Amino acid sequence: MSPDLVLYTAAGAIGLSVVLLVLALVMGSAQPTGVAKSLAVIDQMRAQREVAKHELPFKERILFPAVDAFKALGNRLSPAGTAARLQKNLDFAGNPPGWTVDRLLGVKGAGLVGGTLLAWLIGGLGIRGILFAVVGGAAGFWLPDLLIYNKGLHRQELIRRSLPDALDMLTVCVEAGLGFDAAMLQVSRNTNGPISGEFSRVLQEIQIGKTRADAFQDLATRTNVDELRTFVAAIVQADRLGIPIANVLREQSKEMRLIRRQRAEEKAQKVPVKILFPLIFCIFPALFVVIIGPGVIRMIEAFSGTL
Repeated sequence: MSPDLVLYTAAGAIGLSVVLLVLALVMGSAQPTGVAKSLAVIDQMRAQREVAKHELPFKERILFPAVDAFKALGNRLSPAGTAARLQKNLDFAGNPPGWTVDRLLGVKGAGLVGGTLLAWLIGGLGIRGILFAVVGGAAGFWLPDLLIYNKGLHRQELIRRSLPDALDMLTVCVEAGLGFDAAMLQVSRNTNGPISGEFSRVLQEIQIGKTRADAFQDLATRTNVDELRTFVAAIVQADRLGIPIANVLREQSKEMRLIRRQRAEEKAQKVPVKILFPLIFCIFPALFVVIIGPGVIRMIEAFSGTL
């Protein structure tokens, strides 16, 4: 190999290295660094959030923000202590997902405005329209409270019905050798309804550091079921005094079954009284028309012929 060829080859390799170095520097400078890179990451995250926001359903993207705009109106027209009362009703109703005290106040304000306008359009102008607007606004303002209260009553009734079966299962698990917390975990996994969620929440509160007594006291404050409050008081007292939990559960289970049977007998004794009014106002008139109607018609025809 001649010296000129070696020289040309070395010069070509050096030139190619310089070109590759320049390209690497140019491409590297196109990417942001330092603060610019951080800002670019933030812009990308914001763009992703905007895309996710546009993918939300209609109620979370438009309806709920529009309702939240009326929160100040609902809060201003509500008496003192409304927030605590609404939070208590939400606890009784099981804290439905997406519903908070602020959102309820917004719904109350929106119901006031919407009910007033709708009733005014129906009643028209004048005194009648004003009366309709007042009634419609009041109905729209208090309707959310009524719905949440009704949902809470329904949930408390479900807890009252399922509590004896849950206590039976809890007693069986404890007598089989499981610890009280493990037995509650089995009950929460193998039962349905609100009682399962309440037991699961008690276990979660115990796991994050609450004492068993405090967790059960919170359970009692979230419900208005007398049987459940009696059970909580017995469990807290047994925990403080060191009484065997199996004996307490056995006695509570017997008492809950007795209370459920007595409640069923009470409802059965109320049936004749409840059925009396539909019988008088709905069934008896139809019977009178069917039975006495033809006789009345014949009597009218007979007497009209003699006159």
